[in-house]
Amino acid sequence: MSATSPAGPWLTLIGLGEDGRDGLSPAANAALAQAALVVGGARHLALAAPFACETLSWPSPMDEAYPQILARRGEKIVVLASGDPFFYGVGSVLARAIPAAEMTCLPAPSAFSLVAARLGWAQQDCALATLHGRPLERIIPHLFDGAKIIALSWDGATPGKLAALLTRRGFGASRLTICESLGGPREKLRAILARDFALEDIAALNTIALDLVADRDAKILSRAPGLPDAFFEHDGQITKAEIRALTLSALAPRKGELLWDIGAGSGSVAIEFLLADEKNAAIAIEANAERAARIRRNALALGTPQLHVVEGRAPEALSDLARPQKIFIGGGVTAPGVLDAALDALAPGGRLVANGVTLETQALLIARHGALGGELISAQISRAERLGGFFALRPALPILQWTFDKPC
Repeated sequence: MSATSPAGPWLTLIGLGEDGRDGLSPAANAALAQAALVVGGARHLALAAPFACETLSWPSPMDEAYPQILARRGEKIVVLASGDPFFYGVGSVLARAIPAAEMTCLPAPSAFSLVAARLGWAQQDCALATLHGRPLERIIPHLFDGAKIIALSWDGATPGKLAALLTRRGFGASRLTICESLGGPREKLRAILARDFALEDIAALNTIALDLVADRDAKILSRAPGLPDAFFEHDGQITKAEIRALTLSALAPRKGELLWDIGAGSGSVAIEFLLADEKNAAIAIEANAERAARIRRNALALGTPQLHVVEGRAPEALSDLARPQKIFIGGGVTAPGVLDAALDALAPGGRLVANGVTLETQALLIARHGALGGELISAQISRAERLGGFFALRPALPILQWTFDKPC
């Protein structure tokens, strides 16, 4: 990039529909007529052809083309994209390198807008998701009775896979509307119940509208912390639901934060940290290989496949990880160097929460509280269990919880 900025916008982002040039505004057609270079996918270039200038089809990976675009900074360049370039599109990627003042964006209706218009749905009341290049399980947190979801598909096989997932999770009565090639001459809408899915020859370019109906046995995730222990596969090494709710409250997840869950066990705390907001990230550190595999299965089952699992023993396994804003230590507090390594790695202003059950762990947490401050609480949960012909409250082991905020 040159040191001085051009006088005005030189890059025009044009949102393109399946109707190609016929759907473009006069401003978009004028930009194409003046362009020295038009960049886009092979499908987009075919839809908008012919051109009176040079063209560049996106390579794989796409970022290999960015230097070629930047090298011609100041020339009139057009980038073609689907629908709204700044809604799950290339616009935000280009904006990382090109100031907004140097770009003009001429969006077309997004696939989400077109689906809502075809079905008469209020778009603001729908969950908008993308399954394009993402695990199918990312849709699980959005599943509840009565929900409406519009999801970008990965390919023609995605609707069938999604129908199978819905059926397995107790949403077999939900209606899927498969919207193919919206806005063009090959547009097609087909609806079917998830449990009856038998559609074939679905176009690769499709968007899925879900009108969810939950069966009586549907597994629906609450957004409040403290999911039932039965939702997790575990071998007993799990932060129990009530203590987990207390722990998540202490961690206070905020949008976009990264959590380290050290000694993750079943991964329950990390998974619920991710469920708190889809922009959050989490790394589960677990030394036991069988438990690490179990964490991965739990993450898929509960809609957080983005959970990164590091199989290794702290503190050695912490050395090359991204710096976290939150750390939870549920196991291994007494291991030499773990607490010190965690405190060193924690971002300034970040928070560490550690739970202790054994006297040795509790003694260490008490000592750290005395030296560094923070908050120290004790909690014990009792459950009603049958005792002969009556019920009695049977207490679980008490936990000591230390919460520490690292100074900025």
